Amino acid sequence: MLFNSNAFYVFLPIVFTIYWIMPQKYRWGILFLSSYYFYMSWNVKYVVLILLTTIVSYGTALLMERTESKKKRKLCMLVALIISLGVLFFFKYFNFLSATVTHCLQRMAIPVQDVTLKLMLPVGISFYTFQTLSYVIDVYRGEVKACRHFGKYATFIAFFPQLVAGPIERTRNLLPQIEGEHTFHSDKAIHGAKMIAWGFFKKIAIADSIAIYVDVVYNQVTHFTGLPLLIATLLFAFQIYCDFSGYSDIAVGVAELLDIDLMTNFKSPYFSASIKEFWSRWHISLSTWFRDYVYIPLGGNRKGAWRTRFNLIVTFLCSGLWHGANWTYCVWGLIHGLGQVIEKEWNHYFPPKKEGTHGVRILFTFLFVCFAWIFFRANSLSDAGYVVSHLFSGIADPRTYLATGYETFRAASLEQTFGLKPLLLTGFFILIMLFHDLMELKISIWNWLGRYQKPVRYVIYFLLLFSILYSRQLGEYEFVYFQF
Repeated sequence: MLFNSNAFYVFLPIVFTIYWIMPQKYRWGILFLSSYYFYMSWNVKYVVLILLTTIVSYGTALLMERTESKKKRKLCMLVALIISLGVLFFFKYFNFLSATVTHCLQRMAIPVQDVTLKLMLPVGISFYTFQTLSYVIDVYRGEVKACRHFGKYATFIAFFPQLVAGPIERTRNLLPQIEGEHTFHSDKAIHGAKMIAWGFFKKIAIADSIAIYVDVVYNQVTHFTGLPLLIATLLFAFQIYCDFSGYSDIAVGVAELLDIDLMTNFKSPYFSASIKEFWSRWHISLSTWFRDYVYIPLGGNRKGAWRTRFNLIVTFLCSGLWHGANWTYCVWGLIHGLGQVIEKEWNHYFPPKKEGTHGVRILFTFLFVCFAWIFFRANSLSDAGYVVSHLFSGIADPRTYLATGYETFRAASLEQTFGLKPLLLTGFFILIMLFHDLMELKISIWNWLGRYQKPVRYVIYFLLLFSILYSRQLGEYEFVYFQF
């Protein structure tokens, strides 16, 4: 069930109404049933997988807490990790590994047949797997207590607003809220509704509009050169941000309707002045997960400069591989890992000035991120190589660069698919989004709007809703991160 589908528009009001009508002690049950219905609306068969990882993590956590033997505790944790990661590997990485091994053997003149399985990647498997892993590891470390109530624990893992695309919640934040009592707060519900509307604006009015152009270009990159590739790359940066952060905003808003607080997953990332700062603002739930469960256990920055560099690169390679079973994601992760290492060394010898260069560093960081996005979006490494090598073809003569780009634009029928007026309207929406993010660095945009009289606020809310409804005629597009 997509957030931006008619089914969800019916589903959410029903859940909201029943949830608040029901007595306190039954509300977790409403969340449990609605979450599993939400997940099974994609494919009923794959509910077995989320149940398996839930049962395994629930049982091993209880066993760990009931034994004082460090070896047995470690064994329980390893069992949970092997089973959960095994399921994830089988469905997400088996064909990728098989194809890679087969290719390597064939290059060495060893005749082998490629072994591939017809598997559909279960929606959200990477997200709920990481959530169960963090729970098991936290119980093993003694940072949280094992949950005794299976139903409430299962609800924590399958909580529908953040089930299929995050944020990846930590036990200490979400589980106590599932177990606790809740009271309806109109102010919180209204704020949640605003977050939902803003998320839909980013997803439908910006990301889905951009997707039309980006998909045409990146799905046949060899048909283009120069300007169309540059525009598609820049637009993809905004597409993926508005798509994913839009989902997170909707998830946070839906949870607030139910008096549950989810973590903030994005904090104006494109206003970051360094790659390190970018990752403290982008997909925060995932970057902190890798920090706490990969980077720090590897040694973090405690074992010398070279080990720190190695740990950074390994962590970002893992992050790239988490995103998908394709070498393009690995290269994307490697670029960010190397970028952080180089940035760290540069800042050591040339400390950034406090004033005068902040805007330049923001621009440089954004361009670096856009360059890395090429590998993230490209369908293959060869496509990514083509984009990189042809991105600025002919730019030495700006007039020719623009003219050739426009002719390519027309020849590919992009003018009809994504005309000038939609491009300008989408650009205007992007400016609104950037203004919002800039304001959010200083003050909540909703608090800022609250300073104005009701007529002014209501006009803005109406325009926001109108933009969503106007753009929705493009159709329903899956969220980008569903594939991960």
